[in-house]
Amino acid sequence: MTEQQGRGIIERATATKERPTLKTIAFMTGLGITTVSRALKDAPDIGAETKERVRMVARQLGYQPNRAGVRLRTGKTNVIALVLGIDEEILGFSNQMVVGISEVLSGTPYHIVVTPHAHTKDPMLPVRYILETGSADGVIISRTEPDDARVQLLIEQNMPFATHGRTNMEQVHPYHDFDNEAFAYGAVERLVNKGRKRIALLPPPAKLTYNAHTRNGFLRGLRDFGAEEVPLHINIDASLGDIRNAIEQLMRASDAPDGLITASGSAAIAANAGIEAAGKHVGRELDLVSKQGTPILSWIRPEIITAYEDVRQSGRELAKAVIARIDGVEPQLLQSVSQPIWGD
Repeated sequence: MTEQQGRGIIERATATKERPTLKTIAFMTGLGITTVSRALKDAPDIGAETKERVRMVARQLGYQPNRAGVRLRTGKTNVIALVLGIDEEILGFSNQMVVGISEVLSGTPYHIVVTPHAHTKDPMLPVRYILETGSADGVIISRTEPDDARVQLLIEQNMPFATHGRTNMEQVHPYHDFDNEAFAYGAVERLVNKGRKRIALLPPPAKLTYNAHTRNGFLRGLRDFGAEEVPLHINIDASLGDIRNAIEQLMRASDAPDGLITASGSAAIAANAGIEAAGKHVGRELDLVSKQGTPILSWIRPEIITAYEDVRQSGRELAKAVIARIDGVEPQLLQSVSQPIWGD
């Protein structure tokens, strides 16, 4: 059968608008259903020519495996659930994470399903839902806490998972993290090299593990480079408006800092607005250091000192880790930490 002939038959077959099945592909190719199924699974005993013919017809039909049927036959969903925050975020962090995960899953039978969640709600809710409904073969979670109840539950339920961020728990589990301690330490070093000595930190929320990592690096940097902290009583989970107002108030004070470090790119934009509202400017009265997952900060304010966090790569590492865990790889072999890439 030529490709043109096959397309003509397929167009007539799909005119009925019925969902194509393995039986449809078998009819179109003249092969048995078992052969078609094994060809789509890249079975080694099926010839390359047969596989290509089956795949061509499947593509033209728009064939997609019936997940309900797959689950009945195998007990698997072929779904990786990403529990993702839906809070105010304007610099593409979530999108980059999803893209990275999708790049890895595209070469596997797995599909990503995003389970949105607000940080103001009970973080256990989405994880319990996934476990109770059996709606995924593996889970990726973020915003980890030192003693994370979600991690404990996933381990108890024998659900393969990976976390974006570490915990302080005795249980070993897969994770990928960004070295926030190295970021904060390097941020202080760069500010001091610019002559800044009074530095404020806009940190992650205190309940999250990476708050401790960030503050450890910050305080170590202050000690090693001879700077002092200017207290700032707000964190990056506050609304952008609240961050802007808090930074404006801080910068109008007589003891305003001459350096500021933020733990997120979105917070840096709000902080910059607060600095300018106070009549001051980054690169003049003070310097600002921030993480960024896209180059937007560098575009809109080149004066901001930036450290790049490759969130897309984080997504790739997390996807590879959770698939490997599904395949039985030991969790201690599935742990990684990426380093900040400085823009200077």
